[in-house]
Amino acid sequence: MQRATSEALYQRACQLLPAGVNSPVRAFRAVGGTPVFYRSAKGSRFTDVDGNTFVDYVMSWGPLILGHAHPEVVEAVTRAAGDGLSFGAPCPAEVALAEKVVAWYPGCELVRFVSSGTEAVMATIRLARGYTGKPRILKFEGCYHGHCDALLVKAGSGLATFGTPSSAGVPGPLAELTVVVPLDDEASLEQAFLKHGEELAAAIIEPIPANAGLLLQRRSFLEKLASLCRKHQVLLIFDEVISGFRVAKGGAAQLFGITPDLVTFGKVIGGGMPVGAFGGRREVMEQVAPLGPVYQAGTLSGNPVAMAAGLATLQVLERERAWERLEVVGAQWEQALRDVLQGRGQVVRVGSIFWLYLDPSPAPRRFDALVPQAAERYRGLHRALLERGVYLAPSAFEVGFLSTAHSAEDLSLTVEALAEALREVLS
Repeated sequence: MQRATSEALYQRACQLLPAGVNSPVRAFRAVGGTPVFYRSAKGSRFTDVDGNTFVDYVMSWGPLILGHAHPEVVEAVTRAAGDGLSFGAPCPAEVALAEKVVAWYPGCELVRFVSSGTEAVMATIRLARGYTGKPRILKFEGCYHGHCDALLVKAGSGLATFGTPSSAGVPGPLAELTVVVPLDDEASLEQAFLKHGEELAAAIIEPIPANAGLLLQRRSFLEKLASLCRKHQVLLIFDEVISGFRVAKGGAAQLFGITPDLVTFGKVIGGGMPVGAFGGRREVMEQVAPLGPVYQAGTLSGNPVAMAAGLATLQVLERERAWERLEVVGAQWEQALRDVLQGRGQVVRVGSIFWLYLDPSPAPRRFDALVPQAAERYRGLHRALLERGVYLAPSAFEVGFLSTAHSAEDLSLTVEALAEALREVLS
């Protein structure tokens, strides 16, 4: 497989961009080699600048639930762009998209659009503090909520500790306002609330943790968290940037039957364009400016082109009952991949989100249970699959995504490539 043009572009990019990329995981540091530069994409596949074609399971890290360049989404974007790229003023599409979000997501009575998931989380944390008047936030080790300072922290020693910065540039005193506890650990959770409950503004969690592998949580653990939040008058925030409108019409909240006070969205609601959102109970959301004292603003918030892409995506999903279809397809893929792995690893899946965990031990539910050897095995597997035209995330702890565009032919190609790659890497 020739990659001369990609290699040349990467060398040029390294002179202009940090590590030659605009987001760290794209640099291939975790899997070796150099990033692939792409020129076009359609359906389940994309083509690189050297003319190589790949079956794509990254799907732009989750937004493309309908696949690349879905005709109805492209038509909606083209039509909207023809009417103006940005107004900096209200437009009809933001009202129509908000109507979908509020109607579909449990307990979401008001919503505000922003331009990314990170921005949505930042605003939600500020809102929780402003509404409750309390300073601390509780998060879970292994859950990623974007690159906002308050949540770029990791757990220290003990069952429940104050966070310490996991990125340079995050002040220690700011990180200390974040309490970090392990996933899937009721005892640690109870201790954290017992010790800090009166100071906690909110507890934020990915109800389907999908940024450090796919660490599927027990419903009882999430119910325990919701119960403790109610008891201590702490706002429960679901980060559904990945899971929102992907795993079900009402996201993980619908799957688990748990209604959060606040929620953050991204990815699917933008249909491939930069969109995020946060929403929740009316009495909380009415604290957002200009109704209330919690300030939040954005020049491109509610951008008409991005709103059109998100609205078209949700309309297709609803009309085609895509979640049911993706569940059936996902189950077929899960079984096919399990058959190929033959006990050498695990396939973890919820709906159209999946994760290959290359270790025979049971798939973990918490970050500190991840086996380092699994990442090393994945490193070799990623390279071998890339050579065979299958593109997985360039990190062992990032998940994969199916779309309505993935076909039986894609599955057949992937299973064959995976079988060959496993023989090459794990023999």
